[in-house]
Amino acid sequence: MTKLEKIAREIRNCKECKKRTSGRAVPGEGNPKAKILFVGEAPGKKEAETGKPFIGRSGKLLTQLLNSIKLGRNDVFITSPVKYYPGMRTPTDKEIDHGKIHLLKQIGAIRPTLIVLLGGVAHKTLIGKVKISDVHGKTLKKDKVIYFSTFHPAAALRFPYIKELMKKDFKKLERLKITATVAIFKQ
Repeated sequence: MTKLEKIAREIRNCKECKKRTSGRAVPGEGNPKAKILFVGEAPGKKEAETGKPFIGRSGKLLTQLLNSIKLGRNDVFITSPVKYYPGMRTPTDKEIDHGKIHLLKQIGAIRPTLIVLLGGVAHKTLIGKVKISDVHGKTLKKDKVIYFSTFHPAAALRFPYIKELMKKDFKKLERLKITATVAIFKQ
């Protein structure tokens, strides 16, 4: 059993994660050796039914954006700090703080060189609270990892102007992707 499989089992058995949430655990999926990790917010209803991240409308947009920069879902790893469906609400600080424990274990197992933060919850979890509109399309280097901030695909579905900003952010991400790939050979 790999480290990621052990972490996924831990998530599925975590009583704290299951509080005030429903559905199946959504630990994340993708390439366990990915150099690019995408972090969202929490599973939606469809994700909680299947146990797979980003498969609803937001997921379709994310897949289109990935494809636009010549990446597939199997090239990256996709997860979130909150691993169970919290219902139609933003996860609480307590849920985010607890989920961060599992997320940091996943990051340690995957060892990405580039982490893409999809929205405010992802940013708050790993960097700190901020307005995404102030930091989208920007990078921050911390502990030998490049963090890239952009909007959550759900916001892009609600607001067409955000979708256009996200497309521009992904063009910047395409250049960073090369940096992340080159880092594979330096390790």
